[in-house]
Amino acid sequence: MEHLNPSYAERVVIVTGAGSGIGRATALAFARHGAHVVGVGRRPEALEQTAARHGSVVPFAVDVRAPGAPEAVAAFAAQRWGRVDVLVNNAGATALIPLAEVTGAQITDLFDLNVTAPSLLARACLPQLRESRGSIVNVSSTYGRRPLPGASHYAATKAAVEQLTRSWALELAADGIRVNGVAPGPTESDALRTAGLSEQLLDEIKQEEARRIPLGRRGEPEEVATWILRLADPAAAWLTGQILAVDGGLELV
Repeated sequence: MEHLNPSYAERVVIVTGAGSGIGRATALAFARHGAHVVGVGRRPEALEQTAARHGSVVPFAVDVRAPGAPEAVAAFAAQRWGRVDVLVNNAGATALIPLAEVTGAQITDLFDLNVTAPSLLARACLPQLRESRGSIVNVSSTYGRRPLPGASHYAATKAAVEQLTRSWALELAADGIRVNGVAPGPTESDALRTAGLSEQLLDEIKQEEARRIPLGRRGEPEEVATWILRLADPAAAWLTGQILAVDGGLELV
C-alpha cells in the first residue's frame, strides 16, 4: 500500500504535459498524495482521461506557447485555490531532425515549446511561488548532457533547460524558491510516436535504447514521477539547483 506524503495535503501543483506519459503519472502522483493539481496540456480529451483517474486533477486545456497562456494557467490556480506551491515544467517535444535537413522554423518551434514556454510559465507563477516559498521542477532528458546525433536541436533545448534550472536556483534562492530538475532516460511515453516515426522504426529505437541502458530496460513514467515528487517535497528544503538522472544508469556509460 502506498504511503501518503502529508507534505502535499492541500498544496497546489501545476503540471504541464499532463495528458500522457511522465506528465500524467506526475499529476496523478501528486493528487494521490493530497494535492490539488492543475493538469495542463494541448489535448482536451487526453487531459480528461487523466482527470478521470483522480478527482483532484483539474484539466486546463491550453497551448502553453499561446500569448497569455502562462498567465491564464497561473491565474486559474491562484483564483481557484489561492496559491501555487509547485510548478512542474514537463511539456515538451522530441524532434529527430538531422542538421542537413533542419529549418529555422523547426528550430524556433522546438525552442518555443521546450525552453520559452516553461520560462514564461515560471515567470507567471513567481508571485504565488514567492508567497508559498514553493518549488519548480523542470523535466530535462538524458540528452541534455549526452550528444544525440540526428536530433541535436532537441538535445540543445534540454541542455538549455538544465542551465535554466541551475541559474533560476541561484536567482530565486533569496525568495525561498527551490528549483531542481530530473533528466529521464528513455521512458515509455508518446513522445517518439508524436515525432512521426513509423511503428517499425519506433520498435527498433526502443530495443536499441534498452540494450544500451545498464539496467536493461526503458523506464516507466511512474518511476520518474516518484523523483519529481521527492524533489518538490518541502522536506527537501536544502536541495536546489540539482538535476537528477533517472535513467537506469545510462548516464554512466
